[in-house]
Amino acid sequence: WSLLVGILVVIAFCVASYFLAPKGEDQLVWRSSLMISATACYLMWAITFLAQWHPLIVPQRNDLRPEYLQDKML
Repeated sequence: WSLLVGILVVIAFCVASYFLAPKGEDQLVWRSSLMISATACYLMWAITFLAQWHPLIVPQRNDLRPEYLQDKML
């Protein structure tokens, strides 16, 4: 659920930044900067979260005694 909640927060922030950006010549720059930064932060968080949630490489211990490793392999 955290991924879904995170994307909903980012979407709400993007909508708010669209309507609440300061008026003037740089309004488009403000809007795009806020939306792109929110999206980039979410993507960085989501990739890190998913990489730890389902790792591609299973951690292996190498500090165990050899006799314990032999018993585990049988």
